[in-house]
Amino acid sequence: MATFLYKMGRLAFRRRPFVALAWVALLVLAGVGATSASTSSSSFSIPGTEAQKAFDLLEQRFPGASADGATARVVFKAPAGEKMTDPDHKAEVQKVVADLKSSSKEVTRVVDPYVGKAVSEDGSTAYTQVSYKVSGMELTDASKEALTGAGDEARDAGLTVEIGGDALQAAPETGSTEIIGVAVAAIVLVITFGSLVAAGLPLLTALIGVGIGVSTITALANVLDLGSTTSTLAMMIGLAVGIDYALFIVSRYRAELAEGREHEDAAGRAVGTAGSAVVFAGLTVVIALVGLAVVNIPMLTKMGFAAAGTVVIAVLIALTLVPALLGFAGKRIVGRKARNAATEAEGKDKAEAKPNMGTRWARFVLRRPVAVLLTGVIGLGIIAIPASSLEMGLPDDGSQPVSTTQRKAYDLLSDGFGPGFNGPLMLVADAQGSEDAKAAFRAVNDRVKGMDGVVATVPGKPNKAGDTSVITVIPKDRPSSAETEELVHSIRDAGADLKSDDGVEVLVTGSTAMNIDFSQKMNDALLPYLALVVGLAFLLLMLVFRSVLVPLKAALGFLLSVVAALGAVVAVFQWGWLGSVLGVEQTGPIMSMMPIFMVGVVFGLAMDYEVFLVTRMREAYVHGERPGQAIVTGFRHGARVVSAAAVIMIAVFAGFIGSSESMIKMIGFGLAIAVFFDAFVVRMAIVPAVLALLGKAAWWLPRWLDKALPNVDVEGEQLRKELGDDTSADQGKGPDGDRELVNA
Repeated sequence: MATFLYKMGRLAFRRRPFVALAWVALLVLAGVGATSASTSSSSFSIPGTEAQKAFDLLEQRFPGASADGATARVVFKAPAGEKMTDPDHKAEVQKVVADLKSSSKEVTRVVDPYVGKAVSEDGSTAYTQVSYKVSGMELTDASKEALTGAGDEARDAGLTVEIGGDALQAAPETGSTEIIGVAVAAIVLVITFGSLVAAGLPLLTALIGVGIGVSTITALANVLDLGSTTSTLAMMIGLAVGIDYALFIVSRYRAELAEGREHEDAAGRAVGTAGSAVVFAGLTVVIALVGLAVVNIPMLTKMGFAAAGTVVIAVLIALTLVPALLGFAGKRIVGRKARNAATEAEGKDKAEAKPNMGTRWARFVLRRPVAVLLTGVIGLGIIAIPASSLEMGLPDDGSQPVSTTQRKAYDLLSDGFGPGFNGPLMLVADAQGSEDAKAAFRAVNDRVKGMDGVVATVPGKPNKAGDTSVITVIPKDRPSSAETEELVHSIRDAGADLKSDDGVEVLVTGSTAMNIDFSQKMNDALLPYLALVVGLAFLLLMLVFRSVLVPLKAALGFLLSVVAALGAVVAVFQWGWLGSVLGVEQTGPIMSMMPIFMVGVVFGLAMDYEVFLVTRMREAYVHGERPGQAIVTGFRHGARVVSAAAVIMIAVFAGFIGSSESMIKMIGFGLAIAVFFDAFVVRMAIVPAVLALLGKAAWWLPRWLDKALPNVDVEGEQLRKELGDDTSADQGKGPDGDRELVNA
């Protein structure tokens, strides 16, 4: 592989105008496709669950009812000492109802609270429910403006009016912190390279890659049913890995120039060696993202494939566009200060060169491996403790910031009608197998109404065929509570008896039941997904490192960092620690997809640092250095760059903490803290400590397995032989024998 990539790098360097033009053309083409694409919203389905089966049945038996259409609740509260049944207040509410009915063609139904018995027992609160033909993301701006402005006159008359429901759903806004993240990345690159050109190159290529990826997703959103969160995730991951991959190529290119290589040869060698690591690091990320298909939730599968596509683009850009731009940069890729320092260093004895921070840290770890190992493991173990209290669910209006109208409407309904009113259950009764459908519907209603945890039931009208009916159940407890989840399971258990006794099949659905089924499906898929991703990546890393223990250590280190990151997420978003600092206005359960999503994405990103750092150690070991010396060599060459890459990735992910979408905010924080733990605790401390304790055993591979595994030549040994390099010179170098600056 190294030889093939070497030739690719040299070709891209020589043909740089054509390579650059090709990528710019792709960017323009994707941009044109994105601007001409129509807006769309993604559908949400959970195949194989009872809630989804019920929704599908409703579509069949109640055609045109828009069971998955958006809904809104306009909540009215009378001033203190007054009631919503007062004639003046009643007139204002009925005027709002009339305005909403005529506000948009997308409105299918508006329920008058005085007809639909939607007034609280104490008379202080009332609400009207608005149903739409399309989902919240598909609603036109005119419909949303009519909804938000519907209660203005009622407010002027003294009523409190708030609006909740998914009809107000909007695309997430990331805020200015995303730009701050990119700015931090730029500063880190300037400090790392000491050259504006070298610092700007990874940023430029990463932005081109993200531009192509996100524009392509936008262009195909309507065709492939992709949501707005998909492009945000692709941007988040694509920007982070795009900068990192280019950073490693540029860093290796400068190191090759420092050895006296010609520019074209240095570009080829950089792509042949560091490029091999980029390919395998990218493969681990792609495996982790594509593996999300195991969960069998279409939305999550599409998010994974879209983000994986952006990672593939980042890898291709690192292998082709980066060497092409290096050709345009010339000697400016190294700052003037660095070139002058390299010239002054030429006459000095290499033994007099001051060891860099990476070398000093590696030597410290080699002297005290047990202490470093225990400190890292115990520290992450303590941070992981909150993960034992993990509570999972999906966000609703109750998790919105208290300043929003959705949250205020949620609280008004909870105070006026009870906590369970915000999460009604929808029972779909299918009486096709019953001799008396109406009697079967009554039996279902009576059975459910007498259950513990049920406040009320509201029977609905059967369909035209008279074989299907919908019963609304109001639970006693809030939607995300354990008691409501137990009630759902109890109703489903009772449904089996009703089917055998009355011939009616009862299915529980609605947003609350859908959230419960979603959480259960995520929990069930976690272990199979973990086994698949870790297993495939373990085999991939065995190819890279020609070792059994190094991939095993990498996997165990990842598990430690991801559990610690989950602990931090629980502490912030569930317990509220540092919530005000991070802009978390409302604590609550952790999103159901967070654990499996973090396992996938963090594993892929964690293996990046493992590959980049340990590959240099493997390369030094293969070229004849002792195990301890190889660790020092790997840190001398890789620690500074890996640290810079980690800081950049942390900055990019942390930039999304400013998003208005709670899911994006949580993902941004979770990924940022996970990268911090994995890069600076696991890879920089625990990994060298374990390798120091293992010694030569770290690189052990059974002979039969060594023969069975193909040699992908990541360390470039075959490439060196083909180029006629004298590896004996490398073997005789001391631990601080290489210059890192270049006389270009």
